[in-house]
Amino acid sequence: MGFPARLSIFACPRSRCPAAGRVRPVRGGCPPPPASPLDKGLVRGQPFAMNAPAAAPPIQGLRTAIYHAPDLARARDWYASVLGFAPYFDEPFYVGFNVGGFELGLDPDPAGTPGGDAGVVVYWGVGDAAAARERLLALGATPRTEVQEVGGGIRVATVCDPFGNIFGVIENPHFQLPTAQT
Repeated sequence: MGFPARLSIFACPRSRCPAAGRVRPVRGGCPPPPASPLDKGLVRGQPFAMNAPAAAPPIQGLRTAIYHAPDLARARDWYASVLGFAPYFDEPFYVGFNVGGFELGLDPDPAGTPGGDAGVVVYWGVGDAAAARERLLALGATPRTEVQEVGGGIRVATVCDPFGNIFGVIENPHFQLPTAQT
């Protein structure tokens, strides 16, 4: 006696299929492939947060960039002139500025902030990289790199602040901060 007409003897050819190499009755072809991480709402090439399940991601985003500032009062005044506003936190051990929802911190302790070429380069968003670079130079920064087109209309430049830290600017027409969802 054979299988009913709708069932057939089938050896699945897919190498990753659980039925691969086995002869078994199947209805309508191969069983579905095993679940993939991409089936859980994550899409290759898309930022994690845009596709994340309801649980909070392990990294929520940039919060603070801290620069070494051996002369804290002078650094506070210089950055206030660069940013166009006073710090929200101003103590003898740390100065903090709220820059578009991110913190630019100044720390006089060299143990916590290596500064200069020993640290990372933080790029601050600007509307015009060339104009921002020229303004920083006029305020006392020293040149480090010229404005460079890095592709897709994105332009970057770096200067050194008067305290030896690398200060980057980026003009990126593709980047927009996410809006708060309620």
